Amino acid sequence: MNPGYKKYIPFQPQQIVGRTWPDKVIRKAPMWCSVDLRDGNQALVDPMNLEEKLEYFHTLVDIGIKEIEIGFPSASETEYEICRELIEGGHIPDDVTIQVLVQAREHLIKKTFEAIQGAKNVILHFYNSTSTLQRKVVFHMDTDGITKIATDAADLIYEMSQPLIDAGMNLRFEYSPESFMGTEMDYAVEICQAVLERLHATPDNKVILNLPTTVENCMPNQFADMLEYFCKKIPGRDSAIISLHPHNDRGCGVATAEMGLLAGADRVEATLFGNGERTGNVDIVTLAMNMWTQGVDPELDFSNINKVREMYERCTKMPVGDRQPYVGKLVFTAFSGSHQDAINKGSQYMKESGSDFWEIPYLPIDPADVGREYEPVIRINSQSGKGGSAYIMEHSFGYDLPKAMHPDFGAVVQKETDAVGKEISPDRIFELFQQEYVNATQPYQLLRHAFNESLDAQGHSHVEFWGTIQHTDTIFQVSGQGNGPIDAFFNAIKDEKMSHFTFLDYASHAVTDGSDSQGVAYILLEDQRDGRRYWGVGLSHNINLAPLRAILSAINRSKRK
Repeated sequence: MNPGYKKYIPFQPQQIVGRTWPDKVIRKAPMWCSVDLRDGNQALVDPMNLEEKLEYFHTLVDIGIKEIEIGFPSASETEYEICRELIEGGHIPDDVTIQVLVQAREHLIKKTFEAIQGAKNVILHFYNSTSTLQRKVVFHMDTDGITKIATDAADLIYEMSQPLIDAGMNLRFEYSPESFMGTEMDYAVEICQAVLERLHATPDNKVILNLPTTVENCMPNQFADMLEYFCKKIPGRDSAIISLHPHNDRGCGVATAEMGLLAGADRVEATLFGNGERTGNVDIVTLAMNMWTQGVDPELDFSNINKVREMYERCTKMPVGDRQPYVGKLVFTAFSGSHQDAINKGSQYMKESGSDFWEIPYLPIDPADVGREYEPVIRINSQSGKGGSAYIMEHSFGYDLPKAMHPDFGAVVQKETDAVGKEISPDRIFELFQQEYVNATQPYQLLRHAFNESLDAQGHSHVEFWGTIQHTDTIFQVSGQGNGPIDAFFNAIKDEKMSHFTFLDYASHAVTDGSDSQGVAYILLEDQRDGRRYWGVGLSHNINLAPLRAILSAINRSKRK
């Protein structure tokens, strides 16, 4: 066994007594802050240009995000320009707050204040790293030195902010002890409390304490313990907004955010589809739609998620994965036969019951809620079952096959998928249906026919049928009587070497709407000689003709066998 794992230092969980977060439930949306234009943009191979950033910003506004971190204006001229364009170009709605990021360094803070001149609503977000590892290998400082960096920055920011606030700017403060997850909790409390004091935080003038999972290095439940401990210990809790900034290094960003909300957080910083450094930031779409599935309004609009994905992929040059929750091309798709059957039954249940609730197995959310109602939920390959093909026929083409017919048609489709060894399209499934049933017109074909219907004194129907049938090269006349068109036709053909067939099942419905609607009939016959059963399908604008064609379809299919 490779002993390489021994070089890693295990995370030491925070000891907490009387934890309460596991018993809590998320009942309302947090404050949302998008960090797409900062964390997301800095992680791109080719960072967005000005036009792309502006389009991205407006999309975030349309989604309903009220706090948007637009960049690090002191870091480069490009970052400075986007800040000025947003402010001077009138891009920022009055109810949206821009957030700017800056390190706790004097010259960068002063440059940041230049960048935000003229803005209406601003969050000035400053940070310095506090983790044991960074203190040891990067800064070579003790905790007092690290705290002084934070408090000196807080003093300068508070001093420089007063003229802007007096002039009418809604300027708020945010502090991040970077690498919070790797910081001793008692020290995290100490440095954050010192910053709150220097910024003169009060319950009416709260400061955002952003507690980043800068590098995810522990389990989500351990992070929740840390957060609950922090919230209990911080003396100025009522003067702070507790914010999360989860990264996804362990693939647990969503769980970390959700458990962090249970543990007392009020706010989440996230990105569309989880874009960000390394494995990315937490995905704001997944968090929001997870709440949606629990009956909680996330207060964000993802009703046209394909449009959001298209903008994201074009502006970032980053693809959204096929399995990305809620938006990936395959997330609402079932190939498995048992899944398809359950989805089909759930769809029928909702139609028949009129339920106000979403109750379809394997689909945790109605695809229509994110604007994906027109995409195929069920797709067919060699792993698919009998119900999947029937679902395609109903939802794509309007053919509601009788349940007893599902295995018969499923076998037809299964033979095709086994032969081609890959997924087949809905159009190909419809083509197979036509070939197997509707176009089963040989050797028997009805050329002409007529009915005469009468009612006796008791109101009972009596039907006479006359017709011309072709069998290969032979044309012959048939006639019969019965209590309805189907019965009369069936009696007429019994004497033409078809007496061994018995009638078992019949169903019909309209395929198209309107006065010129087309009907489809499904007929099941049994060959008494061997007990084998054959489905037939007939189509016609004439309600009486469709079942006759279906009977001959079943008989012709028996001849094929």
